Amino acid sequence: MRQTSTKRVVAALVVLAIAVLSGCALTPKAVDVVERPLTGSDAQSPGAKGGESAQSGSDPAPAPSDVPAGLRRFYDQKLRWESCASGVSFQCATLEVPLDYRHPSGQTIELAVLRLPTKDRDRRLGSLVVNPGGPGGSGVDYAASAPWVVSPPVLDRYDIVGFDPRGVARSNPVDCLTDKQMDSYLAADGSPDDAKERQTLLNEAREFAAGCRTRSGAILAHVSTDDAARDMDVLRGALGDKQLTYLGKSYGTYLGAKYAELFPQRAGRLVLDGALDPTLSARDLGLEQAKGFEVALRAFLTDCVQRTDCPLGRSLPEAYQKLDAFLAQVDRAPLPTGQSRELTQSLAVTGVIMPLYVKEYWPRLRGALRAGLAGDGSRLLAMADEYVERDSSGTYRNNSGEAIVAVNCLDRPDLRSVKQAEEEQPAFVKASPRFGAYILWGSLTCAEWPYKAVDKPAAIHAAGAKPILVVGTTRDPATPYDWAVRLAKQLDSGVLLTREGDGHTGYMQGNKCTDRAVENFLINGKPPRDGTRCEAG
Repeated sequence: MRQTSTKRVVAALVVLAIAVLSGCALTPKAVDVVERPLTGSDAQSPGAKGGESAQSGSDPAPAPSDVPAGLRRFYDQKLRWESCASGVSFQCATLEVPLDYRHPSGQTIELAVLRLPTKDRDRRLGSLVVNPGGPGGSGVDYAASAPWVVSPPVLDRYDIVGFDPRGVARSNPVDCLTDKQMDSYLAADGSPDDAKERQTLLNEAREFAAGCRTRSGAILAHVSTDDAARDMDVLRGALGDKQLTYLGKSYGTYLGAKYAELFPQRAGRLVLDGALDPTLSARDLGLEQAKGFEVALRAFLTDCVQRTDCPLGRSLPEAYQKLDAFLAQVDRAPLPTGQSRELTQSLAVTGVIMPLYVKEYWPRLRGALRAGLAGDGSRLLAMADEYVERDSSGTYRNNSGEAIVAVNCLDRPDLRSVKQAEEEQPAFVKASPRFGAYILWGSLTCAEWPYKAVDKPAAIHAAGAKPILVVGTTRDPATPYDWAVRLAKQLDSGVLLTREGDGHTGYMQGNKCTDRAVENFLINGKPPRDGTRCEAG
């Protein structure tokens, strides 16, 4: 998504669901989508020629001695880079990995990889692998926006590399619903008030899960974060890096922490920004995320009532009252939007959530609420569509809304039944009167999932890893600040960097103190003092 004033890439949302989104991973992203590799000349880039070295060159690194014999051929593969965007320096390749790491001699899959080589080959430090979060966010698209993902000093020293995790975008994508079915899934009432609405949600969840099993094939059972972390180590080896240098945002912090736990000796300079707490159950992740959105909403409303164009009044109590009344009215009678789709309550809540990720979007939210209060739901619907990456033709630009469900359902045991959701609802509504029910009921799809969870909540210590930089933002709506504090404490070598402010994630969000601390760590290997705080501004 292109912003009107600045072009910024925002990490993709996280964990659980908004309405029946089941966590639709879809924070606004400013990306120019790069297609699959084009036919062209081999664009192999030279290895490092000197300078301070974080890792080695671009030929495959010898497979570590502890790699099982059956996996050595994957680690030893040589990536074939090809030009994949005219007029720019992007290069694309495919990485071969086993479908099932327990059976490496069996079926294999290919993962899409994109690289922006640094222009200064003499000072190159190696590769920086980036992930925007989700789960379900495209690392290829994220790396394609490298100038807005990392700062110029980092661009000068690293090749920026992104990959689409298995099941995502160009890498054997999970497929569950047609576009029209997805429209219905996202519009369904995510805060059911009676048995009929609860049954409708259950039917949508069943259709989604059944569609995933029918349309996705064998990949559906093998898209866990554990699988993706193992893929990332194969990628590290194929890139020629002895250790992984990594920037992960939002859910990408869990992927990076999981990597460090599995491969602590191969974990290099890892930046985990907008952290998840891996000890939390799916239930507690959702509950705390709901609280985070309430914190962000309060910050927006506090700002709104001080402005002359605020449509919600001049005091915080008045703003809450008008917003709650508006959402209740939309629940009773969806708003027209100038097209065949109406603005349902679920879509309205999604439209409110989207701009809470970036403070610069708050004026858009004021305008959309003003229109909504006047009976026009088109602007809130447009923001909801941006969030789920649906274009004006009714096409979803990627499968992130499906992939996030598939990964989450494998990563953690979740809701088991409608009855359990009914029992949990009071706690969620108390924690977050506006968002709690949506996040709770959005997890219902996992109750119908065809495969059992393969992981469970547990602390990650990554014993033996080098310092790992964890970045937290005090009023982050999607990954509450406390999660960063907890992850930094869990990690044996965790270092906490705090950004005071609003919005999702900290690095490259307009705070010079945060940016310089991350730069110094990535370039010089020097983390800030644990507990460093960067003031707002």
